[in-house]
Amino acid sequence: MTNPIQNYLSKAFRWQRGRQGTGYDKMLLLTASWPIPFDSYLIRYPEGSAIPPHVDQVKSGRHFRLNIILKSPKSGGEFICKDPLFATSRIKLFRPDVSEHSVTQVVDGSRYVFSLGWVLGKNTKT
Repeated sequence: MTNPIQNYLSKAFRWQRGRQGTGYDKMLLLTASWPIPFDSYLIRYPEGSAIPPHVDQVKSGRHFRLNIILKSPKSGGEFICKDPLFATSRIKLFRPDVSEHSVTQVVDGSRYVFSLGWVLGKNTKT
């Protein structure tokens, strides 16, 4: 069994391909499983990357994610969310486990996002 600290150190502060397989990269910054399970990433969307509409399933609890746009591309790369909890041009708070979300194709330039996610309590849709 892998030690959680060794697992973290093997992934932290290294660019990895995003799980959607659509050209974005993510860098794990910090994560913990206690007292509130959370993760934080720096996400890089180079020109041509996008994320199709999807919902992120969790085994239990309510998943929340706060995305802060650090750098917007010159064109494209718009975050689309069906039911955000809070949204401004640079700050997006949403429930990725219940709200369909996506990112349009980055057409010109690149996009960088700080993303903080956490899971609370039992799995409910409210």
